[in-house]
Amino acid sequence: MADSTWQWDETLYAGSAHHYSVGRMPYPPALAEAIGTALNLDGTGRLLDVGCGPGSVTLLLAPLFETAVGVDADRDMLTEARRRASDVGVTNVEWRHLRAEELPADLGTFRVATFAQSYHWMDRPLVARRVRDMLAPDGAWVHVGATTHQGVTDDDPLPYPRPPWPRIDELVARYLGPVRRAGQGLLPTGTPGGEAEIMLAAGFSGPTRLTVEQGMIVERSVDEVTSAVFSLSSSAPHLFGDRLPAFEADLRELLTSAARDGLFAERPRDIGIAIWRP
Repeated sequence: MADSTWQWDETLYAGSAHHYSVGRMPYPPALAEAIGTALNLDGTGRLLDVGCGPGSVTLLLAPLFETAVGVDADRDMLTEARRRASDVGVTNVEWRHLRAEELPADLGTFRVATFAQSYHWMDRPLVARRVRDMLAPDGAWVHVGATTHQGVTDDDPLPYPRPPWPRIDELVARYLGPVRRAGQGLLPTGTPGGEAEIMLAAGFSGPTRLTVEQGMIVERSVDEVTSAVFSLSSSAPHLFGDRLPAFEADLRELLTSAARDGLFAERPRDIGIAIWRP
C-alpha cells in the first residue's frame, strides 16, 4: 500500500497529461526489443498495460501483440493516449478508464501485464492478486522501472548544460512547501518499496531482471523541461492553484538563464525490467 499519509484521488495528475507526453523522455525501442526477446513475443496474445498514462509503454509494445488494453484512472491521460495512438497509426489498442483496483472488469485473459512507473500508486497486494488471475498460465507480469523526467547526474561532458534540477526542486518547495505533495495529500517518505515481498505473497515466482542501458545524449528545450516538471505528481499544475502563472514564470526564468541557446542536454537513465511469472 502507499504511505498511510496519502490516499489516491482523481487529482493526482490533474493537468499533467499533455505535459507528460512533452516532458518525459520516451522509452527507447530497445525496451520493446528486450521484453519481446525475453518473452518470445510473436505478434499473438493480448497485452494489459495497467496505469498506462498517455500510452508511453502501451504504444511501444502494442506491435508485439495481436491486441492491447491500456487502463488508467485519469481520463485526460487516456485522451492523450488516444491522440498519440492516432498520430503513430497504432490501431490495436483499447483504452479503458479504470482504477487498477477495479480489475478484472471483464477484460479477459492476457499474455502479458505491464506496469511502468505506476504500481506504487495502487493497492499493491490487491492488484497483484487480481492481475495474477488475469494472466494466462504461461503469462508474465512485467514491471518497468524507469525515471524519464530527468537524466543521470554525473560529470560527463555534454553539448549543453544539464537542467538545474536541484534549483528546480528548491523553487517547487518554495511554492508548495518542503514535504512532497501528491494529489490532495502528502508523501513525506516518498513512494513505497517492498515489491518483491508483495509479488511472492500473491503467488508469483521470480523475478527475472534485465537492464536496458541508454548511452545516448538527449537535447531538451526549455519547454520540454518545463513540461517535465509539470508531469510530476509532486508538481502537477493543479497544486499551484492561482499561483500557477507566477510559478511557471519563475520556472521559465530559471531555465532560460541556465540553458544555452534555449537548450539543455541529459543522458537518460538505464531502465530496469522485472519479469514475474504466475
